[in-house]
Amino acid sequence: MNRFTYAVGDVHGRLDLLRSAFDRIAAHAGARAYRVVTLGDYVDRGPESSGVIEFLMRRQGDGLVCLKGNHEDMMLRALTGEDGALRLWLSNGGDETLRSYGARSDGDIRRAVPEGHVRWLSDLPLTTVDPHRIFVHAGLAPGAPLSLQDESTLLWIRGPFLRAPSEAFEAHIVHGHSPQWDGKPDPAKPELLDHRTNLDTGAWATGVLTVGVFDPSAPGGPTEVMSISSAS
Repeated sequence: MNRFTYAVGDVHGRLDLLRSAFDRIAAHAGARAYRVVTLGDYVDRGPESSGVIEFLMRRQGDGLVCLKGNHEDMMLRALTGEDGALRLWLSNGGDETLRSYGARSDGDIRRAVPEGHVRWLSDLPLTTVDPHRIFVHAGLAPGAPLSLQDESTLLWIRGPFLRAPSEAFEAHIVHGHSPQWDGKPDPAKPELLDHRTNLDTGAWATGVLTVGVFDPSAPGGPTEVMSISSAS
């Protein structure tokens, strides 16, 4: 656990930024061992969702942990034909994901997505931890330990989590899911608080993907934050 952890915010189909982020991480780490945690929402809204999944699948293994986001959950539910799921997914950027597979919403969407991609998405974990932090896509219900959190909360929560005081959580929370809210008016900037770190900087819209650098041997937020932009 002495290797640094690099946490990557919501990608949303921005394969260009994700590639740049991995290059920056490797350069920053140098000869040191490290791990990468991606916080979910790889698909939808941006142009290259299928490419993002393929990129991460090729790198999955020792040193990379990919968490599930609510957009992966919506995609999976739509692909399995759950009632109302396709409409919800398409209204949240699913059309762009289907286009990245060369498909349309009025076609056979299940056949359009490779089985390997579906299995990978289905197997994504909801959380990972280090001695001082919990990494999760959306957040945690205040006042409850990680062991009692349900999947919907971990993937979708906003208001109660974002407004909760620091004493409501058992560890520092590293999350994405909320690029903009009352406490974070600029979607292109991360939210860095004593009890949680929000790394969602709306990459698909702002052109900024954020990476937090965490030292597992020390509590609290990131030791450094790297902004990966389409202009750099």
